[in-house]
Amino acid sequence: MKNPGLLHSSSHDRRHNIHNINDSNNTDSDNSNSSSGNTGNNAGRTTESITARSNAMEYLNSTDPGRRRSSTLSLLHGDSASNLNSSSNGKTEDKFDFDNSSPSGHFSHFPSQTLSQRFNHESDSENDYDEDHDDSDRTEGDMSPYATKAKPKSVAKRPPAIDHRHDRCKQRVYLEEEDVELIFTGYRFRQSRLYLYYLFCLLSFGIVFLLGRWMPQQYINFVAEKCEMGKAECIVVENEWGQISMEPIFTKYYGGPIDSVFSPEQMEKSSNDDDVSLNETVTTGMLHDMRYFDYQYIRFIYNPTVQLFMENSHWKDPDWSSAANCERGIGRETHQERTMVFGQNIIEVQEKTTGQLLVQEILHPFYIFQVFSMALWFSDDYYYYAACIFIISTVSVVTELVETKRTMRRMRNMSRFTCNTKVFRSGRWRYIGSDELVPGDVFEVTDSDLTVFPCDAVLLTGDCIVNESMLTGESVPVSKIPITAAALQHLDLSLSNIPSEIARHFLFSGTKIVRARPGASSQQNQANAEDDEFGTSSPPRGLAMVVRIGFNTTKGTLIRSMLFPKPNDFQFYRDSFRFIGILAMIACGGFLISTVNFVRMGVPFRNMIVKALDLITIVVPPALPATMSIGTSFAIARLKRSNIFCISPTRVNIGGKINCMCFDKTGTLTEDGLDVLGVQCTDSDTKKFGEMLSTVEEMQNAPKSLQDKTTPMLFAMTTCHSVKSVNGELIGDPLDLKMFDFTQWVLDEGGLGTRIANISESSQKGGKANMGGIVSTVVRPPGGKQFNLEDMIANHGSREPSESASLGTHMNNFAFQNEFLELGIIRCFEFISSLRRMSVIVKRLHSPGMDVFVKGAPEVMTDICLKETLPLDYSERLAYYTHHGYRVIACAYKSMPTLNFLRAQRAKREQVESDLVFLGFIVFENKLKPTTASIVATLSNARIRQVMCTGDNVLTAISVSKECGLINKAREVYTPRFVSGDSMTENSEIVWENTDDERMTLDPITLKPSVSWSDDSSHGPEFPRYDHMMNDYVLAVTGDCFRWMVDYAPTSTLNRMLVKGQIFARMSPDEKHELVEHLQVIGYCVGFCGDGANDCGALKSADVGISLSEAEASVAAPFTSRSSDIACVVKVIQEGRAALVTSFSCFKYMALYSIIQFTTVSFLYAFASNLGDFQFLYIDLILILPIAVFMGRTEAYPLLNPKRPTANLVSKKVLTSLIGQIMIQSLFQAMLFVIIRRQPWYTPPVYDSEDTNIECYENTVLFLLSCFQYLLVAIVFSVGPPFRKPMSSNRPFVLITIALVLTSAVMVLFPTKWLSEVMELVDIPFTFRVSIMIIAGVNLALSLICEHYVFPIIARRIGDWLNERKAQRGMKHGEQVHAPPPQQSIGYGSQAITTPVAMHDDSRDTEVGGGGYSVHAPAQIQSNTGVEAKRATGKKSSVKIYKIVEDEMMGP
Repeated sequence: MKNPGLLHSSSHDRRHNIHNINDSNNTDSDNSNSSSGNTGNNAGRTTESITARSNAMEYLNSTDPGRRRSSTLSLLHGDSASNLNSSSNGKTEDKFDFDNSSPSGHFSHFPSQTLSQRFNHESDSENDYDEDHDDSDRTEGDMSPYATKAKPKSVAKRPPAIDHRHDRCKQRVYLEEEDVELIFTGYRFRQSRLYLYYLFCLLSFGIVFLLGRWMPQQYINFVAEKCEMGKAECIVVENEWGQISMEPIFTKYYGGPIDSVFSPEQMEKSSNDDDVSLNETVTTGMLHDMRYFDYQYIRFIYNPTVQLFMENSHWKDPDWSSAANCERGIGRETHQERTMVFGQNIIEVQEKTTGQLLVQEILHPFYIFQVFSMALWFSDDYYYYAACIFIISTVSVVTELVETKRTMRRMRNMSRFTCNTKVFRSGRWRYIGSDELVPGDVFEVTDSDLTVFPCDAVLLTGDCIVNESMLTGESVPVSKIPITAAALQHLDLSLSNIPSEIARHFLFSGTKIVRARPGASSQQNQANAEDDEFGTSSPPRGLAMVVRIGFNTTKGTLIRSMLFPKPNDFQFYRDSFRFIGILAMIACGGFLISTVNFVRMGVPFRNMIVKALDLITIVVPPALPATMSIGTSFAIARLKRSNIFCISPTRVNIGGKINCMCFDKTGTLTEDGLDVLGVQCTDSDTKKFGEMLSTVEEMQNAPKSLQDKTTPMLFAMTTCHSVKSVNGELIGDPLDLKMFDFTQWVLDEGGLGTRIANISESSQKGGKANMGGIVSTVVRPPGGKQFNLEDMIANHGSREPSESASLGTHMNNFAFQNEFLELGIIRCFEFISSLRRMSVIVKRLHSPGMDVFVKGAPEVMTDICLKETLPLDYSERLAYYTHHGYRVIACAYKSMPTLNFLRAQRAKREQVESDLVFLGFIVFENKLKPTTASIVATLSNARIRQVMCTGDNVLTAISVSKECGLINKAREVYTPRFVSGDSMTENSEIVWENTDDERMTLDPITLKPSVSWSDDSSHGPEFPRYDHMMNDYVLAVTGDCFRWMVDYAPTSTLNRMLVKGQIFARMSPDEKHELVEHLQVIGYCVGFCGDGANDCGALKSADVGISLSEAEASVAAPFTSRSSDIACVVKVIQEGRAALVTSFSCFKYMALYSIIQFTTVSFLYAFASNLGDFQFLYIDLILILPIAVFMGRTEAYPLLNPKRPTANLVSKKVLTSLIGQIMIQSLFQAMLFVIIRRQPWYTPPVYDSEDTNIECYENTVLFLLSCFQYLLVAIVFSVGPPFRKPMSSNRPFVLITIALVLTSAVMVLFPTKWLSEVMELVDIPFTFRVSIMIIAGVNLALSLICEHYVFPIIARRIGDWLNERKAQRGMKHGEQVHAPPPQQSIGYGSQAITTPVAMHDDSRDTEVGGGGYSVHAPAQIQSNTGVEAKRATGKKSSVKIYKIVEDEMMGP
């Protein structure tokens, strides 16, 4: 194809891919041996993607040992890539990047002799608002996994981790961290076939080699045969998108116990999955040889017991049963063993050499196509054109190599992190490099040199405050406490997300240490004399134990997710490559026709073949994938200027299809900082709530009937929180900070009466230090006197318990200045989302016993408080506040006069949080952010559904929703209530009640308003029934109801709830995640906007996740906005729509450019002519290149339109436009071709087999007209409103277009002699030149009129005709009967659907749906279980089930 400046851009398609780094290095502990490996890149990832990801990596300082494979493995295909889409249906965009591979998934052709031997590899170290009704918002690939991930927590089973029951050559593995299923197949090489393959490569001059590189599955089938895992020489890994990679198996002597490589829990789980019974002998035996391979920086080790490969990232030492056992550390031999198994603690992205990158570039199919094209052009005497393309391609390759090396080096430097760490090993403390850490090592977190955690660890002693913004985007520091024996027992390292109960003890790699303090060790480690000599044995230490290292850490998993993102299969990308296939078919048709014509004309065979092949280089534009990314690149740059950062460029286009936006409430729709409105306590006289106390002074001067509650209430507010003091600044949860600020008290940390830092070293070694470690936080009133710790300890226990010393004692006017008042927090039970409360045990100085203070959600407080202490108007007052949008926290307490320090530490949470005395409510004002209401209105006007997803009270959420306009104030809102049972009981009964009138309810199955209440004549005309009004309602769903609906409700009811649910309250982080997935399952393209703290799962699973964070980039979401309001949502949607429309415009432009040139050349081939050398150069370099670049620069339209752009390239509107424009341009060329041949001065060309036959009248007029056609098509396809600004706003494009039009006009009207000679133009009369200009003008006018007026009408009528045909076919098959059908279970998203089977003539079809609607699905889905169901249901996610439900719900 004559494409100067664009042909070389085919490599741009792979410039998207440079981050796919394939290899890792494995260096053993003494760095004695290593083997080399390969790396590859993945198609469809842009340079911007790499840059964005590398920006995000700045927040991920880390490293890990990569693996080096034997250099002999790259004998022929050193750096060949695999990881291809081997499926033939074009499932992913990577299909056309035959060079992509996974970092460890490099496809190499392994010589048999190197694999058959043991490797001495010493280790180491559209709906109504779519532009096209056939458009699908959601598709397979990148989004379908999200849809299929939604599994009910209690009933659905995830795919078995390992499944090899049916085929010992294959193994199925589920990577929970990535939510990806892999299939391992064992192969061993057939040496005779391998040598035969080498021979074919030589005889074909490398063509067979290239074919084997681009089609790895065929290569593998030819040179290798399947075998059992235990005998395999290599493993072929296939993911669920059909991409494959080939990994060599390494073997080295280990000689350690098998349970030091595979934990008993891991082996037990695999045996349960595979019906294999394990006895104690095999699980505790010896593993002599360790056979393993690495895939995408994950190591899989062969377990001979169960004959499977297992991950080593889930390993847990059986001895990790208590903190005391963990504090012992490990010895030197254990360290050497674990280094051999786990490698070094370093996250190191392998950097390719320049030679590897160069080979990778030039062996890519598009570059091979360019080499083929240049050879063709040289043979056809296009020397200037071919030389120009060669120079441009060479410069492009060199530029790409330099940029790739720079970016990869930057990523490597940012991800690599090492530091000195103080470790307790072999009974003594020593400093080592963090890369030498292994699981089980104990290190000191209080070491002043340690600022970032180098590994995943659990805290054993002391306490820490860490900044986890890199992981969650949450800027509020998080407090960590020592792990308990129970938490160690429940520690499961195989889970993708650490549960909140464990996370408070878990230190994540890469997180920054804000503060670390020592604590009392459960056993005093005796320092050696040498430790004392070197001064490394300070007695109080904060200790942590390593549990995961390198790429096995949470940070390593995040880096892997950026290096190997799930392939994007957005419908537009898939259709674009299918269209390229259509163009290729057109090229083949042209090839055959031109060949026949040349035979008829007697053209020499060589010239005939060259010219016919030249058509293929014209029709198939290799620069097409590159130009489609231009719009995305401009959109990312504009988003960055708006302080919105993107680490996943492919999500930009998807943002243009969002039709459902979910919002967190607190910190997203409302302000972070809640203001305390006041406190209401129980009045002892009336047994109801007393008056509102708005200040702490009012609490001090409260009436006598309230004072027995106001004092403990004040103490609860000052102690029951997560506030910490760092360098004199209070940090913690914003709500806790506001509550503590309200009290005006002073918080001090370090122990009762004094800080640990002020305690002498001698006293630290005694019991006093231990007590100081227990009481780490104290609070006192402003101006209150401070006790000395030693005095407190001396006096402790000397007084008998007395009633006068209890908390209930009245302190007149709170004379704090005259009393010694200091409260020490002895123990804290952190807030748990499932319990929705927290509690503390508090010691008051000079008072016996201790007190318990609890705060939490009002709904749960009634279950743990004494019923007689609850106010009579508890429910009424709570409903009042929540209805008016206030946030309410309930407080309670109880005195425990006999509780001492030891018992407090051993007390169970259930005992502490029981039989409490209710104190009152703390009422917070939850103010909306200034821009919330306007943004919600903008999205509503754009017909984008909005959902609130919050952990707050449902009535508060309803109030806030009505205040911001998310729910119309006139709309009826229904909330659920359990009449019997609960969320865990299958036979529970739920009633849906109107929030304003409980008599108004919904049918529990159809979720439609029940008519019984309006049929009662006693109500009279007060409640008239209007059907259209009864359907105008929304649901406010609670978390426990959502849980029950997902687990037990019929699918039809669940879908109705998802469609009508506008508010989802009291939702846990996991439930938010599930909600997003279920919305995707029914066809929504879902966006989620949150602050990143508890929303990580939802942000990642959403099609477009936007995190509000101060960080420049957060791995918690594809988009991160530094702005604290939701205006970024509108910006992302606007830019997504603009980028999607731009991609369509560029695609149509490049396709039409090829067709126009193909038409011109086809006409000239009628008499063996062609375009000239410089004519091709002028078209491709001067016209096409600048137009294609600046065409995508048009900015997004500032207003959101209710219609959304289509993402379907084969939709009626797009195809009508594209085919129509092709016909128009071809018609004008044909018309001019006929006109020129009828002119009186026309002379027919004479064919000369020895000449190029370029200079002729047909060549001149067709070239001059086509120059204008390239420009006018760009103008026609420059789409403006409603998705982009008008073309006139794109000044560079307008100026360049005007300049090129003038240049072409000069060439037509006033060509100089020199110009005519260079462009090989013949002289034609001036009047005919004017005619060409007129024809070009008419061409432009007709194209514009048809594009904006004619083609949309044609597309609409075609759609109506197709819909009529579809309806007629439905009627022809007969009516479908639904009552009463047998029930059938079908895999659907996260649950088994109970659906009616339609009475249908075609037995191959089954109806998916429920109630009054149905969706046809192939019957084969019925048999799908496990992963097969996951794939099948993911493919059904494009069905707009939500539209069917909406229509059904609006019916009578």
